Amino acid sequence: MADTVQFDLVSPERLMASVQAREIQIPGAEGNLTAMADHSPLITTLRPGILKVSGPEGDLEFAVTGGFAEINASGVSVLAEQAIPRGEMTQDTFKALVDVATDKLAKAQETFVNEPGPVDDAAKLLADMVAMGDEIGLTAH
Repeated sequence: MADTVQFDLVSPERLMASVQAREIQIPGAEGNLTAMADHSPLITTLRPGILKVSGPEGDLEFAVTGGFAEINASGVSVLAEQAIPRGEMTQDTFKALVDVATDKLAKAQETFVNEPGPVDDAAKLLADMVAMGDEIGLTAH
């Protein structure tokens, strides 16, 4: 069994990380999961949260707002809608992300009156965004 796995994190702007990792904690849409070497193949969507990578060269953390993760024999690839290194996440940056999620909820409530699906999805996005802030010590206000 290999001790590490290749991990790549890509955002629309750039390649954020390409490292060997012992474990990757992924904020999956269906719940958190940890990928390690020899993990079963899996593709999952991401929810807003903190992606944590532990490897021989140290630990990395990224705030992600959504996207996809693919786990296979060659490694773990995360395609994030937006990824911000944890050290670069400021109160202002976090508030801007929450404001976008709040606007999406307001538009969904306006557009989809009496249609709970899209409104529920937008409310979940906002709740996940606020929970991410709580995890890293930032507030939505």
